Amino acid sequence: MASKNKLDDHPTVIQVRQRPDRGAPRPAEPLDAPWLRELCLDAGADDVGFVEIDRPEIADQRADLEAALPGVRALISIVTRMNRENIRTPSRSVANLEFHHSGDHNNEAARQVVGKLEAMGVRALNPAMGFPMEMDKFPGKTWVVSHKPVAVAAGMGKMGLHRNVIHPKFGNFILLTTILIDAEVSDLSQPLDYNPCVECKLCVTACPTGAIASDGHFNFSACYTHNYREFMGGFGDWAEQVAESRNAADYRSRVTDQESASWWQSLSFGANYKAAYCMSVCPAGEDVLGPWLNNRKAHVDTVVRPLVNKEETIYVIPDSDAEKHVASKFPNKHTKRVGQSLRPINIEGLVEGMPLVFQREQAADMSATYHFTFTGAESRQITVTIRDRELDIADGLHGEPDLRITADAQTWMRFLTKRSVLPWALLRGRIKMQGSPRLLLTFGRLFPS
Repeated sequence: MASKNKLDDHPTVIQVRQRPDRGAPRPAEPLDAPWLRELCLDAGADDVGFVEIDRPEIADQRADLEAALPGVRALISIVTRMNRENIRTPSRSVANLEFHHSGDHNNEAARQVVGKLEAMGVRALNPAMGFPMEMDKFPGKTWVVSHKPVAVAAGMGKMGLHRNVIHPKFGNFILLTTILIDAEVSDLSQPLDYNPCVECKLCVTACPTGAIASDGHFNFSACYTHNYREFMGGFGDWAEQVAESRNAADYRSRVTDQESASWWQSLSFGANYKAAYCMSVCPAGEDVLGPWLNNRKAHVDTVVRPLVNKEETIYVIPDSDAEKHVASKFPNKHTKRVGQSLRPINIEGLVEGMPLVFQREQAADMSATYHFTFTGAESRQITVTIRDRELDIADGLHGEPDLRITADAQTWMRFLTKRSVLPWALLRGRIKMQGSPRLLLTFGRLFPS
């Protein structure tokens, strides 16, 4: 007698095999947009938009999207509204609870839509709203899809000065996710023809790190170092503090009991944002704007000032623009110096990451051109020009440099990550310089690693 597969008697397997909606014929294309929208709203979305895969606004993501779902033809942008007062409160535990639960709701809504589409024969995929991500690619691009550009292309809002998407109705109190499908949609969404941002600059006022400048500049490193302290980058720095501590007393001299408790909470419950005040104070959006227009002083007194005046620790890179900003703008806040978590692992990552860690306020009076020639494992030539607080990076060597550096790529990366010292590399000929060594020291201050 032929052996019987034990799984044949498993009730769960029988139930799955007998589901009537599985194996249903694929619906005629394109998918009906009104029907698809109702499907998403019924699953828990608060707004929905549709974008074709060849939309110019997401062209730089196309390769990654096609790798995630071969044959992808359209994207569904899903918006979930958050409760505003939960985000506005100075109590970060309340705000983070809202972030986490809204994120779970967003992921679950997308998952339900994907399940319905799959049952109809439409291949669909819902990458995470935030985490988990592809950490094997860290510190490079760890996310499968950039939700913000997709949402903007789908008419779900416009990017504000604070780099958050502002929905025309819900304001910036939203979370985003994206569904990839291998089908076309009958009626595609278009970007908004206006920006809901009211340019009030309250996000500039409230940001404790000075990451948001009134002229539109964004200091990514300042925001990442503090607000994302208990995410992947800051975790590495904290773990090194643990490893370097000689004993418990030494550890306590480096990390306070409150910090240890906060790390425990992030590791056990979910990583917590330290600020996100730019989102808290934003008055844009139809549902949000009325009270701001009616009484701006009341909004400042009840929403902005409690965050600005809150006594708290701000995590900064030593001698960074953020450290100087806290000292000059926030007398109730104090800084704690931490290590740079945006550490490149190769020359490509170094070049891509330089704009993210550039300290432009320290380059106010600087005008210099650097020529870098990297040899060995990674061969590349770049020209770095710093002038009037602006950074320009170009492939190849251009113009007359103030400092010329030729370096073995691996040695240079070891030098940046403090695993090798410059005098040793110079004596060995692994790094060669032509020009004033002071320019190299200045370069290090502008790009802390």
